[in-house]
Formats: sequence, C-alpha cells, structure tokens
Amino acid sequence: MRKIAFLAGAALMISCGTTTKQPKAETANSLTETAVLAAPVTPEGVGAHLEFLSSDALEGRETGSEGIDRAATYIADHFRQAGIKPFYPQYRDTLENYQGYAANVVGYLEGTDPELKDEWVVIGAHYDHIGTVKAVDGDSIANGANDNASGTVAVMEIARKLAVVKDRRRSVLFALFTAEEKGLKGSAHLAKRLKDEGRKVYTVINFEMLGVPMTQDYLVYMTGYEMSNMARMMNEIAGEAIIGLLPKAKEYQLFRRSDNYPFYKTYGIPAHTFSTFDFTNFGHYHKAGDEYGLMDPGHMANVIERMLPLVEGVVNSKQNAVYLQETGGLE
Repeated sequence: MRKIAFLAGAALMISCGTTTKQPKAETANSLTETAVLAAPVTPEGVGAHLEFLSSDALEGRETGSEGIDRAATYIADHFRQAGIKPFYPQYRDTLENYQGYAANVVGYLEGTDPELKDEWVVIGAHYDHIGTVKAVDGDSIANGANDNASGTVAVMEIARKLAVVKDRRRSVLFALFTAEEKGLKGSAHLAKRLKDEGRKVYTVINFEMLGVPMTQDYLVYMTGYEMSNMARMMNEIAGEAIIGLLPKAKEYQLFRRSDNYPFYKTYGIPAHTFSTFDFTNFGHYHKAGDEYGLMDPGHMANVIERMLPLVEGVVNSKQNAVYLQETGGLE
C-alpha cells in the first residue's frame, strides 16, 4: 500500500537467476495443463507463491531493482503456464511516467459475448514494495509479504482459475502494477494508456494486503464502499455479507491510496480495492517485519476461493449492472 503518514507502523516456482533490465520477449504458452489450472486454491499453493515473492532474494521488490525484475519474470511465467496471453507484445508494459526502467505485468483473457467482450474488467494488485529500510536486529529488507505480495498472489490465482471458465462474457485484464509505492505510477500509466487506446473499462477489482484475517465480522472490506453498488452486488451473489465497510478506510481515504484510484479518475467508473488490513491486525507496514512467516496462507486461500464466484459474477453481469451511485462526496 502506498505510504501513508498516519500509519504506525507446490506452485509454479522458477529459477532465481538474475535477469537483465530489458527483458527478453515473453509470449503465452499455447499448451496448458487443464488439471493443474482447475486444481483448487490451496494454502500450499498460495504459500509457495507468497514465500518466493517475499523472499530475501528479491530484496524488497523496489521499483527498478533486480528483485522486482525477478518477480516480474515469475509472474509472467505463471501467466504463460496458465494460458493468460500477454496484453501487449510482451507481458511487461514499460511505464512512460517513471524515470528509469519500470514495467507492469499485464495479461488477459478474451470474453465470449459478442456484445460485451469489448468491455474490460481489470483485476489488479501492485507487486512492488519499498526495498530496504533502516536495519532492525540486522534485518533491513522490507519483504512486503502482506504489502503486497499477498494481493499479487490473489490476482495470479484468480487468473489461473478464470482461465478454465468456458463462458466469460467480458474480457478480463490481469494487471500487476509497479511503482505503486512511488505514487500509483504503474496504474496511472495503464489507465491512461487504455484510455488513449479507446479501451472501454467496465470496472476495476484491486487487491491489497490480504495476508492476515480481519478482526471484523466479515471477510474483506471494500474501499469506496458507498460509491457504487459493487459490494451490494457481490454480497447478493455470495448470499451473505462477506464484503463489508471499514469506517477507518473511509476516515483515512484509502480509496485514493491504491491502484483503483487512477482508473476512477481516468474513466469515472466503479473501481475499488479489497483488503483485510484493518489497522489492528498487522503492525509491520513498511517495515522489515513484513515477512512470509507472519502471513496466513489458509486465510488467503479462503479469501481467494470465496472471491472467485464474485469476480466471475461481475465479469458475467448484465450490461451496466455495476454503477456509481451518489454518496455526497469522494471517500
């Protein structure tokens, strides 16, 4: 999650070899293993992804670093094996609003409905973190397990599962954003590029800090809860209230502080972030203590599995089913 002044505080494993700043061509693998893709989301699979992405070897995944380059390769390989095609010629889309090399990782699944497939549902999370910090007990790597390897894993697993869904009315764009920690630059770049290309984005479902359970009586909260009918629609699909409103999210304007916001600004559409960080359940924000060992892969697997039918419901919803509503002001 982008730095906020008020805050205190197995699966598809690949080689950890160093890559160059300018990546080689990455294209989708046409051969996929359906049984692997259709396998359930498990704590073991989630944990394997999470452990790699938050390992010391990636050195905190700071934008432009060797570590985030290796993370991008890992995500692209997962997309390739899942049958997720690169949205641009390569999975990596180089930012135009950042000095130096930085790239989002972007893949897609084409929709099947002739009338709705040109509408895009963006499913995203930022995969960058802040690199290193002042050492505490000899540890200076801010691993970013919760922030935001956890959200990254959610997007990777949702992509894998949606790849085997036969009927997807809308097209789905899977975006792992870089430079969120530098000011939402990765999502701002992609929102602008899609707009300039004339792409119609229907809605954005963004994931942020899902590593530990909430202390609330619902599963996840949604930023900008009152700004659209998204939460109400998802809870109707679920048959229970699993998406809640977190008053502190509104108090601290979290709607503006993650990668949903540039899409809202650019398109004026429902664009929300889903999280389980509730200000009481995790004390290592932007610290060296944000490590894999504190994460709960079982909780994460449960969140992903229960969000899957809700995401699919949005993708397959009727025209204009998700919409903004008057709230008396931006959260």
